[in-house]
Amino acid sequence: MIYLASSSPRRHSLLQQINIPHQQITVTVDETPNPQETPDHYVQRLAVAKAQAAQSQIPAPYPILAADTIVTYQGHLLGKPQTPQAAHHMLTQLSGRSHQVMTAVAILTPHIQKVQLSTSTVHFRTLEQQEIAHYITTAEPFDKAGSYAIQGIASIFIQHIEGSYSGIMGLPLYETALLLKDIGIPVL
Repeated sequence: MIYLASSSPRRHSLLQQINIPHQQITVTVDETPNPQETPDHYVQRLAVAKAQAAQSQIPAPYPILAADTIVTYQGHLLGKPQTPQAAHHMLTQLSGRSHQVMTAVAILTPHIQKVQLSTSTVHFRTLEQQEIAHYITTAEPFDKAGSYAIQGIASIFIQHIEGSYSGIMGLPLYETALLLKDIGIPVL
């Protein structure tokens, strides 16, 4: 068994999909980017920080898996919007353009700390202002990096992806399987 340092229903579902017994733990970490920090360093740092934050909450030295997902457009982080205006601005930026989704997944045991990074490119079709406004009324954008969920309603905005669908959802299964194999947990 492993612990998943995340309350995300998507990450929980993805681990279930590959038959990994796990228990979820909610953790809180400071997600403020450091000055001059690159997006890839930032997302990897947060995945490790989440795993480390979970250590004090578990009763035994079980493996801890943690992940963090960010959306970048032209090198800038697009976080989770706090207002409809912020969501509208982000979706307008992404309309008709490509952006990157980076998900870092970390595994932590008493003797091992490893991180894998998955980077995918998502191509949005051009969105009409009315579509953006209607999508925002669904409330789906408000707990999602970049203001959208690939597995939700926003799937109709995506022309194609290059990379990992599960990574865009929040837990890249290929990289996760590699990390679990490294600590002796078979996925098949």
